[in-house]
Amino acid sequence: MNDLPKQKETTLSFEKIKKDILHPMQNHKGLELWIVFLIAVISVCGWAYYIQLKDGLGVTGMRDYVSWGLYIANFVFFVAVSLVGMLISSILGLLRIDWITPISRIAEIIAVAFVAVAGLVIVLDMGRPDRVLNVMIHGRFQSPILWDVTVITTYLTVSALLLILPMIPDLAICKKELTKASPIMKKLYNILSLGYINTPEQHKHLHKMIRTLMVLIVPIGLAIHTVTSWLFAATLRNGWDTTIFGPYFVAGAFVAGAAALIIAMYFFRVNYKLQDYITDLQFDKMGKLLVAVCLVYLYFNLNEFLVPGYKMKTGDDVHLKELFYGHWAIMFWSSQLLGNIIPIILLVYKKFRKPLPIMIISLFVLAGAWFKRYVIVIPTLLHPHLPIQNVPENFVHYYPTAIEVSVTVLSFALVLLIITVLSKIFPVVPIVETAESKGIEVKIDA
Repeated sequence: MNDLPKQKETTLSFEKIKKDILHPMQNHKGLELWIVFLIAVISVCGWAYYIQLKDGLGVTGMRDYVSWGLYIANFVFFVAVSLVGMLISSILGLLRIDWITPISRIAEIIAVAFVAVAGLVIVLDMGRPDRVLNVMIHGRFQSPILWDVTVITTYLTVSALLLILPMIPDLAICKKELTKASPIMKKLYNILSLGYINTPEQHKHLHKMIRTLMVLIVPIGLAIHTVTSWLFAATLRNGWDTTIFGPYFVAGAFVAGAAALIIAMYFFRVNYKLQDYITDLQFDKMGKLLVAVCLVYLYFNLNEFLVPGYKMKTGDDVHLKELFYGHWAIMFWSSQLLGNIIPIILLVYKKFRKPLPIMIISLFVLAGAWFKRYVIVIPTLLHPHLPIQNVPENFVHYYPTAIEVSVTVLSFALVLLIITVLSKIFPVVPIVETAESKGIEVKIDA
């Protein structure tokens, strides 16, 4: 049994690796229809945002008490998923974990798409988006909003560089091999490949730059979600007033990001016919990684609720009872059980770490991660220290309106469109790195 993978590897050559990975970029079957569908969704939902822009945030369910609604829950979720780039490419990459090679670029594509839309979600949440530049022009260091804008912009920049730089050798190959590409794409490949021909000097300098970025993105990635958590934890509200929110958010981000990556791996493996590269080994290892980060996240969840539950201050009493067996109990326990505890139990068994089962489990984990962000944002705002009284009925409860739901769908459609475009113009599996990891000689013509 142990000889089978080795025999399969020996059948691979550099030419076969190039052909297998570049083929999906040239075969556009069904792509046009998928892109038309996404653009149609974006157009319809864009009209909903136009109504919000024209009539103001009064068309949403947000009011004086719940001033952060569905949009901020989406923002925290998108930032969380984007952290998968740091987890896979940087942390595991710096540890020289070999099995991440075929999936590292998918992780970076996900990171770029989600963090780009996370920044956009903040703009969608503004009543006057034309004033967004004032955050940077007149921003104050004391404002956590300025911190968030700074780290998101920095993380997007470094993630984009960490996507492009390791791809330079592959882009040099694309420039020569993709003869049917449009003139615009050929020019793009020519510009981004920077004249790379895999000389020892070029190889040395490129890897030095990549490792520098791997080191830089770790504190930046930790900062982006820590600063996001501070937007909540810097208040005195019950449910947010905790010192553990920084690592708690980071651990939850690793869970959401790992689940999103597994789903993308399955899609690219099946639709791009990349079974020789995204193998059962990658799914098995990602399953073990998902169990590990879920266990860490479970530990922080116990701390998050056990400590205030033990002390049971008056405000915490109302908040926790609503979560545990009140109005929010179904959503809260669904996110905990389906998004964390049950996946841990299932993924301990190897048969659930096969491609299809782990993809289905990851769908529940990712959905649970979104519901968890919703539960973090909304119930706390509905449980202020002073009672909600002498206000209209729609101030007492929060229900997202059709406008908010449409703008949320717009955000997710934009993420999918970015991932679709990037995966069609760039190889989703590294060509040169894959060949080098299998000991195959790499030759790039000038």
